[in-house]
Amino acid sequence: MSSHRIGIIGGTGLYQVEGLLKPRWRRVRTPFGPPSDALLTGEWCGREVVFLPRHGRGHRLLPGELNHRANIWAMKSLGVAWIISVSAVGSLQARYRPQDVVLVDQFFDRTKRPEAHTFFGQGLVAHIAFADPVCGELRKLLLAAARACRARVHNGGTYVNMEGPAFSTRAESELNHRLKFDVIGMTNLGEAKCSREAEIAYATMAMVTDYDCWKTDEAHVTLDVVVENLRRNAALAQNIIRSLLPRIPATPDWPCHHALRNAILTDRAHWPASAIRRLGPILKPYLR
Repeated sequence: MSSHRIGIIGGTGLYQVEGLLKPRWRRVRTPFGPPSDALLTGEWCGREVVFLPRHGRGHRLLPGELNHRANIWAMKSLGVAWIISVSAVGSLQARYRPQDVVLVDQFFDRTKRPEAHTFFGQGLVAHIAFADPVCGELRKLLLAAARACRARVHNGGTYVNMEGPAFSTRAESELNHRLKFDVIGMTNLGEAKCSREAEIAYATMAMVTDYDCWKTDEAHVTLDVVVENLRRNAALAQNIIRSLLPRIPATPDWPCHHALRNAILTDRAHWPASAIRRLGPILKPYLR
């Protein structure tokens, strides 16, 4: 069994995984506060996995309350080298129908908390490359897995990360539609940024639940509609992940796994001891 684990972050509607062997819920303390919940470790389809319900079991956390740094630090501390993010999204274009899967390759940031999306600062400066914010290698494997499951899958797309928790106004939704963005959600950008800084390969499986409210010939988004589509999407997401897991290599050696190699600007002699302690699991390859 590989020492490198595969992380799964379950979004709205996906709070557990079926068929996990040797399951164990583990509380992880982080320098950034508590993660969304305990993390579930175990074996699934012959691979070691770590599962985190993004909003906590019972759905207790708003999107704006998510502690992305704590969530990703906890994953990194448990040996996670790849993360599959399962997320409910609204469609901004007619071609993305409810229950479709969009494997996004870009993000557009409409959040207001950039300081919560980085591990760096306080004496240690780093600037990661983020032109391609999703791991291309992992996304390709996810595409093959989705096709094997006969999902209605779209390869690529831009995810608008809004703040929430309210859904879009019609004016906002119509603008995002006219700008040719593809889907909208409230959670994935912070995960993607922190994962890149933590040298974890990250990919989003965006599960469409509704048409947001730009599409005037459709009823505007309501929680009842979203919940029913979430139930169906959760089963599909687990099938796709089962198909994906055996396809992920045993050894992490993609570009995302070396993202900090040329990203840290602060001279090694000036790294604060507090930053080294705080970012131990992330900086470990560079402390030799």
